Amino acid sequence: MITEKAILNSLPKVLKTVNLPLGKKLQGKVRDIYFKDKKRILITTDRQSAFDVILGNIPFKGAVLNQLAAFWFKKTKHIVDNHILDVPDPNVSVAKNCQPIQVEMVVRGYISGVTNTSIWGSYEKGERVIYGLKFPDGLKKNQKLEEPVITPTTHPLVGAKGHDERLTREQIIAKKLVSEKLYKQMEKTALSLFKYGTKLCLSKGLILVDTKYEFGLHNGKLTLIDEIHTPDSSRFWISKTYKALFNKGLEPENFDKEFLRLWYVKRGYRGDGLPPPMAKELIVAVAQRYIGVYEKLTGKKFKAFEYPIEDRIKKNLKKYF
Repeated sequence: MITEKAILNSLPKVLKTVNLPLGKKLQGKVRDIYFKDKKRILITTDRQSAFDVILGNIPFKGAVLNQLAAFWFKKTKHIVDNHILDVPDPNVSVAKNCQPIQVEMVVRGYISGVTNTSIWGSYEKGERVIYGLKFPDGLKKNQKLEEPVITPTTHPLVGAKGHDERLTREQIIAKKLVSEKLYKQMEKTALSLFKYGTKLCLSKGLILVDTKYEFGLHNGKLTLIDEIHTPDSSRFWISKTYKALFNKGLEPENFDKEFLRLWYVKRGYRGDGLPPPMAKELIVAVAQRYIGVYEKLTGKKFKAFEYPIEDRIKKNLKKYF
């Protein structure tokens, strides 16, 4: 595992953004996006977001996300086409230029969470119909659901501001955000991806708690975009300790950015106003946790590198200039 010293030494030179001679740049929460020859060039930076807010920067995080997403895209291409064409750099993916679908498919296998779009918050307040879905009485926080559920949200276009908003299946179809036929295909695909991800994660000692999938259309065909089963888009628990901790009413050992969200919640922050600055101890813990997830899931040792990395990225993308 990368040491605390190496992480903190890298902090002043992390990849916050990169300017390339590729024309107009769009910035998402985590990625810088360029459009070139009907392709998208996606640079995954070290920006750290939660609650739809950029909170700071985490060394090596961008490389972990980019390479872990590439691992999952390759593993799941038998389920659905994805947008990946090339991974020319640890922090960069070249992808098909898809038309994004403005509905985010969130799949949950457990009732949990601390964000405004999580189902536990509503359930705890006494709601039993959430996202148009009926939940039984007597559920406890972090309990496994009988079957995974889909709790969709709005998904603004890259660069647009605002929080994701809850949606129901009926609202999506009534508002014609997508056609009923396409939405049913998205539901089926999302559940298939979640089932596959759950099985692979369990084989590596992790529980895939919940995740989000983003889709687009490429030549009219449903295509998986953005990222898949990363610590940014998913929550993971340690499987061997889950049951004992749940029975004691304790929080599971998480292996994602949920502990970062909890750190902010304890300080009264849930996405509104100015966030507290990230403590160095938190930055180290996030970096090590992200690297740990990558190594557990892929079975490969994460290859550390020296910052700054802007010149490396430019060199590896030279053929696209």
